[in-house]
Amino acid sequence: MTDTNFLAKIGDKIITKEDIEAAVNSLDQFQRAQFDNEEGRKRILADLINQELFYLDAIENKLDQDENFIKEIELIKANMLKQYAINKLLSAVTVDEDEKLKFFEENKEQFIEEETATAKHILVDNEDLAKEVESKINKKEISFEDAAVQYSTCPSNMNGGDLGTFGRGQMVPEFEEVVFTIPVGKLSSPVKTQFGYHLILVTERTEQKQSEYEDAKKDVETSLIYKKQGEAFVGKLDELTNKYKDILVINKGE
Repeated sequence: MTDTNFLAKIGDKIITKEDIEAAVNSLDQFQRAQFDNEEGRKRILADLINQELFYLDAIENKLDQDENFIKEIELIKANMLKQYAINKLLSAVTVDEDEKLKFFEENKEQFIEEETATAKHILVDNEDLAKEVESKINKKEISFEDAAVQYSTCPSNMNGGDLGTFGRGQMVPEFEEVVFTIPVGKLSSPVKTQFGYHLILVTERTEQKQSEYEDAKKDVETSLIYKKQGEAFVGKLDELTNKYKDILVINKGE
């Protein structure tokens, strides 16, 4: 073999670099971290070779004709066929633009843009220090961002205390209550939470509002497809239940 992609040949089976990469990519991120290197790929190659050796031995000993193996294969085939039939039914569901627009108009309450806030904070472990920092900021002795770097114990300190943009339910209640009520641009007094004392500065806030159709279009399509798939599934199930009712037996117990 001169093909540089070729790694091993066992009987008629050729193992290539693509086989190794496919095996690596099939792993979850933690396993991939262990095998995504030269040594890991050697281990995968050895495992693939071992599997092929067992396969050759199984064929030679006619294990594929073993009664238990045949039963397992039939069970796997039946389960795959069931899922294939369901997937084929659901994948046939489509929606057009008129359906999407009608669904949006009839279900606008499902497509609401929740209120959000963009905020910064400074976290310290005692109220006296929080008040001292508050005073310095209000007297313009130090900027909020510099105070965050100097005093805050939160990892956001290196970003000037910036927490980014978030919605309700993402912060602890005491913190959230201030964030969504204090005027934008006004520095809060110290706010106590389970983490310590916060000075909060909200830089932007958006109110809850109704989404426009164009903005919600993808979510509308997803919701409508799920709805129609559910209806298609129930409809098909009713049809099949009626079709096979003479052979359907349900034991409801005593």
